[in-house]
Amino acid sequence: MSNPPTKPREQTGALRGILLTIFLLGVLGTGAELLLLEHTESLWQRVPLLLIVFSLATLILHAAIRRAASVRIFQATMILFLLSGVAGLLLHYQGNVEFKSETNPSLAGLELFWEAMKGKAPPALAPGVMIQIGLLGLAYTYRHPALRVSTEKTESTNKGE
Repeated sequence: MSNPPTKPREQTGALRGILLTIFLLGVLGTGAELLLLEHTESLWQRVPLLLIVFSLATLILHAAIRRAASVRIFQATMILFLLSGVAGLLLHYQGNVEFKSETNPSLAGLELFWEAMKGKAPPALAPGVMIQIGLLGLAYTYRHPALRVSTEKTESTNKGE
């Protein structure tokens, strides 16, 4: 016996669940790692942790109300994840350039760039995980059913005018 064909909405729902699971594993793992590394010395270091907490709170809100507004708040938070990832890449790189320049003043140009990129404290590309998680979150909200219901209500309201 073969399985009955699945409907596109069922497939989309399953995929959305997988994306949400990967997102949750990503933020929980990243949050734990940042706390273990004591990534809390300055406001800039706390930003990723604050975004993680806010994203989880937003998902809890969405689970409770299931409205377009909660999806939009989550999407805005994911954009902040992207921005924090870019800012983190720049800050990590800048910190590594300063350290490498102090330890070896003769470094310059491309050689300084590569030495800064290979730096382990802080790892130059580590903030890229915030970009990856932000993109996962945005993929989760792509054509989200709560947005479709909101759009359909708006369209029916506009037709009635």
